[in-house]
Amino acid sequence: MLGYLILAALALFIAVAAVRTACFRPKPQPEISQEEIAFDKDAAVDALARLVRCKTVSYNDHAMEDEGEFRKLIALLPELYPEVFRVCSFQQLPDRALLFRWRGKGEGDPAVLMAHYDVVPVNEEKWEKPPFAAVIEDGVLWGRGTLDTKVTFNGVLSAANYLIVTGFQPENDVYFAFSGGEEVNGRGAVNIVNYFVEHGIHPAMVVDEGGAVVENVFPGVKQPCGLIGIAEKGMLNAQYRTVSTGGHASAPKPHTPVGVLAAACKRVEDHPFKAHIQGPASQMFDTLGRYSTLLYRVIFANMWCFGWVIDLLAKKSGGEMNALIRTTVAFTQMEGSSARNVIPPEAKMVANMRLNPSDTVSSALEYLKKTVNDPSVEITALESFDPSPVSETDCPAWDKVAAAVAGTWPGCVVSPYLMVQCSDSRHYRDLSNHVYRFSAMDLSAEERSTIHGNNERIRLDTVAKAVEFYIRLMKKC
Repeated sequence: MLGYLILAALALFIAVAAVRTACFRPKPQPEISQEEIAFDKDAAVDALARLVRCKTVSYNDHAMEDEGEFRKLIALLPELYPEVFRVCSFQQLPDRALLFRWRGKGEGDPAVLMAHYDVVPVNEEKWEKPPFAAVIEDGVLWGRGTLDTKVTFNGVLSAANYLIVTGFQPENDVYFAFSGGEEVNGRGAVNIVNYFVEHGIHPAMVVDEGGAVVENVFPGVKQPCGLIGIAEKGMLNAQYRTVSTGGHASAPKPHTPVGVLAAACKRVEDHPFKAHIQGPASQMFDTLGRYSTLLYRVIFANMWCFGWVIDLLAKKSGGEMNALIRTTVAFTQMEGSSARNVIPPEAKMVANMRLNPSDTVSSALEYLKKTVNDPSVEITALESFDPSPVSETDCPAWDKVAAAVAGTWPGCVVSPYLMVQCSDSRHYRDLSNHVYRFSAMDLSAEERSTIHGNNERIRLDTVAKAVEFYIRLMKKC
């Protein structure tokens, strides 16, 4: 009798899984506009090249920055985008914040399009081309900032410049909000948000850097994927500290401070944070999983019983999939004695953590203390901020961004996702629930690897596509 019950239960399970898999078919994608977008692509490329030649490198030590290069870029803007300066109001706020207002026909809530124009430092000796010469060769523009994010800075202003020439005016106001210190967590974007709060401005939509159109990033999916971030992870630099009486290394106690921290490090790495297959991760799986191969569709259609498979694979492989579903911990720094033969009186190490939307700074610290379980190890937060709220996808704002992506890159599958890096858009957390993170480019894995790395460069057709995306998006504002 028991055997029959087990067989019946197994048959029911297989039937349920099979039916759910059979029904797990692609959802309708955004309607694609057939409108052809024609503009001066050479002018857009030339404008980006001139922006790249401005060495707007930001440093945590502001004394190392060349303020003249930032002023040089700002002084170029009226020449590069004359129609924008003719029609839009422009003001500079503290900490290199630039804010344009393009008045709309109506009084509805505005859209905010963001980018930053500062860049990270370079090791020029490792570059094949000079990083600030903006060399154009074989259909590629080389230079620091071409991808991150002068391409979208240029895309926004070039698109507006083109639309103004055609006589277009948005239905509601559109703000262009740019910061010159995003790479060092500067206050520029904060000052823009404060300006909006002081003036009672509540954005209907905010678009900043984030996802892109990419391939081979999701199991079993062969189509290009247009990934729009609907949230971004929080960040916590956690410091681990322990002390001792020090002494000569010739007569050590059983556990030195470095050894104590090493054991704490191993305990944390051996006990990863809990996976959370919900929110942005769940929406991404539910969207892209429907385009996957049969085996993966079985898994993604039945996460109620196969979620552990994704969890196990993510734990073992690490990388992007693991970062999507849990808080990650990367130990990055350790310091002990200044001498090789002295036991340090104090040892420290730091872990850079990216917090899943289901965690907070306080809950993450509690988990670390419980996992390490050693009162001699003091765990404290250095820099930190909580994850962003999750923005809506069943709303007009999402539909506008998704349609602009689909129209610019026909054939891509548009999907929500969780951004694992940080952006200035996190400062809008209390101002709008329609914050979307999309860098208007299609990028290969090799191209993505040059962001913050050596030989950053962009295809010229990618520069043009960025402008086209913002033209399509602005026409919906």
